[in-house]
Amino acid sequence: MKKIMDGNEAGAWAAKLANVQVIPNFPVTPQTELIETLAKWKVDGKFKGDFLDVESEHSVMSAAVASEATGVRTFTASSSQGLLLMHEVFYIASGMRLPIVMINVSRGLSAPITLWSDHNDILDQRDTGWMMFFTENNQEVIDLTLQAFKIAENHKVLLPCFVNLDGFILSYTREPVKIPTQKAVDKFLPKYKPVTYLDPKKPMNLGIPVMEGYMKFRLQQEAAMENALGLIKKTFKEWEKKFGRKYDVIERFMMDDAVIALVSVGAMTSTAKAAVLEARKKGIKVGLVKIVVYRPFPFKELEDALNDVVGIGVCDQNIAPGYGGIIYHDVRSLMYGYKRTINNYILGLGGKSVPKEKYVEIIEDLLESTTKVEGDKVMYIFD
Repeated sequence: MKKIMDGNEAGAWAAKLANVQVIPNFPVTPQTELIETLAKWKVDGKFKGDFLDVESEHSVMSAAVASEATGVRTFTASSSQGLLLMHEVFYIASGMRLPIVMINVSRGLSAPITLWSDHNDILDQRDTGWMMFFTENNQEVIDLTLQAFKIAENHKVLLPCFVNLDGFILSYTREPVKIPTQKAVDKFLPKYKPVTYLDPKKPMNLGIPVMEGYMKFRLQQEAAMENALGLIKKTFKEWEKKFGRKYDVIERFMMDDAVIALVSVGAMTSTAKAAVLEARKKGIKVGLVKIVVYRPFPFKELEDALNDVVGIGVCDQNIAPGYGGIIYHDVRSLMYGYKRTINNYILGLGGKSVPKEKYVEIIEDLLESTTKVEGDKVMYIFD
């Protein structure tokens, strides 16, 4: 079935199709309609699970940890300051190896207050031990969320997962989305079978003090992340075979003969792709690499994709004051030792619109930079 829907509704459909049993929730703009959609379905009898209204986002994640720890599939969503209020509990969810899946509807952080999107909220969580997927469109919201459950619940992984969609740009933009049938999803996503869970009939503790054994648990998390990368690829291939839509940890666009390349994540990638096509008409051999899976970080795949270009422009819709773009430094570190220009273009903060023409200017600037020896640079796109 194909339906016109926004990103919030797409996220709600994914949770419903996944047969989620518990949804702790607290509404926050621009995630509110996702939760409201599920609430309406609950009232109408279309969602059979437990819908838990709690008093804060910290309580949301605490409740999610509790429900997942009893062995039931759990989902939630948040945005911006709400996501930050959950931050403390994210480490608990990951450390207890609880495969919670949640959608973050990205929004810039205050102060000052904005309701529009950038990626500082989600990237602040990059070291919490959660897997992290970025979506470009609303079809990817459904597809990647459903796949996230299967990956997270695999016994070789057992880690929670964020699926990120850009606030307003996706959450309130309506576009055609193919909704898989419940029967097809049930065949793809089996019922959750936890390895360890809390049961009153068999009392046990989870998340207990370990003191000298702490490092062993952290190393197990790292091993689970390493396992996840291969399982993600396997799951993506299975999804393509069953539903006909292809995914990979990174996406290459016009990279076969590219001399320079942009690196991008999220919804603004669509505009960047349009700019690549426009620049190609001008004779500029430019391509683009989109990062789909940010944690675990796709080291080899990204390095292979960028290995043959002489200039790389990392488009960061985030900023770490005093450090620059977060993803830029990931790419710069990855490509250390390669003699090439790596520029950082910081744009779209607080949802500032970046039109196709501005991306073309970025491409032209990157091309010009490759002919100079002045070193890499950071450019802030304000206009």
